[in-house]
Amino acid sequence: LHSAQTVAVIISARGLHDKTDALVSALHEACSQLTGVVLCINKDPGNVVLNGEFHTLWGDDCIEDTLCGLEFRISPQSFYQVNPRQAEKLYERAVDYACPDGGTALDLYCGTGTITLFLAQKAKQVYGIEIVAPAIRDAVRNAKDNRVGKALFIVGDAIYKLAELIKNGVRPDVIVLDPPRAGCGEPVLKAIAQSKPKRVVYVSCNPATLARDLAYLDAHGY
Repeated sequence: LHSAQTVAVIISARGLHDKTDALVSALHEACSQLTGVVLCINKDPGNVVLNGEFHTLWGDDCIEDTLCGLEFRISPQSFYQVNPRQAEKLYERAVDYACPDGGTALDLYCGTGTITLFLAQKAKQVYGIEIVAPAIRDAVRNAKDNRVGKALFIVGDAIYKLAELIKNGVRPDVIVLDPPRAGCGEPVLKAIAQSKPKRVVYVSCNPATLARDLAYLDAHGY
């Protein structure tokens, strides 16, 4: 990150313990750049690590960083690219491919609103959709802090929220998507194809699911 802030998130199924304070003190002493310690009580047997109750044990529960001249506040449940130099290149390329000049853009799996706010610098209107509520709260705050008024953020599943936008008359010129490693899957891709954007920009961290999803988009005219 460009900033020197570091927040440690402790994942525990048992929650607070009588040695919790000692652990926080040890972390604080061992890591001089530490700015916060957060406890995540996750009793879910699934594979979602950052899930459940979050308790700030010490300091700030968020970090702040700068990308391409914009300020972002990131909470523990919000996805964020950890390599700022490459993230800036990635986002600049995505916006360049998107070519949203004067049009309407949708950013699916928007996280803290990074790509959304970059698109808003050129688009007439931008919508960001994300299923993780804390990430949307970060995105709304980030838009306000950066004085970006033409970005609207929606919390919910992209499958349904994209369909709702189309039903309400939104006609995207471009859709940008940056899904998790599992990719989009057919329901989201079907909704994208039905919304008929002029252009689709797909950012991926998994070549296998990217190839699968691109095959669907290719078969539907993209």
